[in-house]
Amino acid sequence: MKTFVPKALLLLILSNVTMTRHPEGSHSLSFLQTLLTWPDLLEPHFILGVYLDDIHIQRFNTIAQTRRLEHCAPWVDEHQPKDWDNVTRDILALIDIYNDLLKKVLHLYNQSETGYHTVQILIACDVLSGGNFSRGQCKLIFDGHDNIALNEDLNTWTAFGKAAEILMEEWENTVFAKSWRPLLEGECVQSHLAQLDYGKEILLRTDIPKFHVTHKVRADGNITLKCWALDFYHSDITLTWQKDGSNQNLDMEVIETRPAGDGTFQKWAAVVVPPGEEQRYTCHVNHEGLPEPLTLRWEPPQASVPIMPIVTGLVLGAVLMGALVTFLIWKRSTKDKKMAGPEFMSLWEYQAQLRVCPAP
Repeated sequence: MKTFVPKALLLLILSNVTMTRHPEGSHSLSFLQTLLTWPDLLEPHFILGVYLDDIHIQRFNTIAQTRRLEHCAPWVDEHQPKDWDNVTRDILALIDIYNDLLKKVLHLYNQSETGYHTVQILIACDVLSGGNFSRGQCKLIFDGHDNIALNEDLNTWTAFGKAAEILMEEWENTVFAKSWRPLLEGECVQSHLAQLDYGKEILLRTDIPKFHVTHKVRADGNITLKCWALDFYHSDITLTWQKDGSNQNLDMEVIETRPAGDGTFQKWAAVVVPPGEEQRYTCHVNHEGLPEPLTLRWEPPQASVPIMPIVTGLVLGAVLMGALVTFLIWKRSTKDKKMAGPEFMSLWEYQAQLRVCPAP
């Protein structure tokens, strides 16, 4: 089994294990990797991803159309083509190293190499806003069970599982085990700062969250109030519900901050309240984009004025008014004619009498 891994290769050790949250005010560069084997697979399937502050910036997949490390960050690639080719060759070399580690573990457990197996690895370093190293991580997991993790002192390891303990004993006095501190504090930080510079227009910006509170009636008659924060960056945000000014943490449901897919983040916190008591609950929000913490409350919808009945009433009123005016005009005209009728008849009769009277 190979026990020596060059620093350039160590920096590329990645996994699909969950990343721990980086400290507030810092930036995190995480290398994630998974090696998978299963029956009838001709060669191990290898997946690699690099994340900067939860933004996917690089990827590699052996079953992709092009077996090459690719740039996928939302900013322009600053590397030369030869750089990508060199790193890709190092990644392909890692596959053999991890496959040897997996075989070692399977041999210790007397398991077949042809089954379904995984090796997962996480490497990460956190850098403070001033560019100084804050924290480093390294963790290896075999088949989701045995694991070896680098301790916070970056010099010693903790193992869980028989195979992991045996491997740790073999590593403790090797270059492999002793290379992680300078790697995390040196090469990882330098790579981190370079990526921050490439994407500074995106990574160092601040997007103010958009908020709203929703109201939903549950099947049991109680009310779920959900406080939403959307379209914000950086990802550090605090949502807390209070009742009459006191925290209600035990009764809250809060999701982890999630990428929205467009470079921003979203988060919500929910609380269940009795009907009619919604106004006693307030959502308190804190984010670096806000000049001061914000307090939100669910606002009942205002009674809306029915537009269509009003429009219909106005139209009918106009029609009736027109009909009434027309009727009054007709009525007046008819009355005038009746009043003027006798005078016309008298004159007509007078003229007729003049025509029929004999000449004197």
